[in-house]
Amino acid sequence: QVELAEYGGDSVQGGGSLGLSCTTSGNRVNTMAWFRQSPGNGREGVAAIVKDTRPYENKPYYADSVKGRFTISRDDSKNTMYLQMNDLRPEDTAMYYCAATNYLIWGPLDRRSYEYWGQGTQVTVSS
Repeated sequence: QVELAEYGGDSVQGGGSLGLSCTTSGNRVNTMAWFRQSPGNGREGVAAIVKDTRPYENKPYYADSVKGRFTISRDDSKNTMYLQMNDLRPEDTAMYYCAATNYLIWGPLDRRSYEYWGQGTQVTVSS
């Protein structure tokens, strides 16, 4: 079993920055990701960091909407994954979820690939 916990959600003004973190406990997981969901919308993949999960390369993957603004990273010595978000926009407002998996059947940014989820942390960006 794997448990995930997100931290760092807050309210910020547009153009600002915010950093999220996700800690893991329990069994080892290889690939981790951040998803987000706003009211009335489905849960979308934001960024994933793949490690030893075939057939995908060990590297970060980003949604087009956040490329160049968000950076995903991980520190396995601390069992923690991070998401640095810069140049935030009102459309980034959502509940952000941490997810983990050891299988990528549907791809790094497809929610169907992930079996472990955190409870979420709210990010609100004002204009």
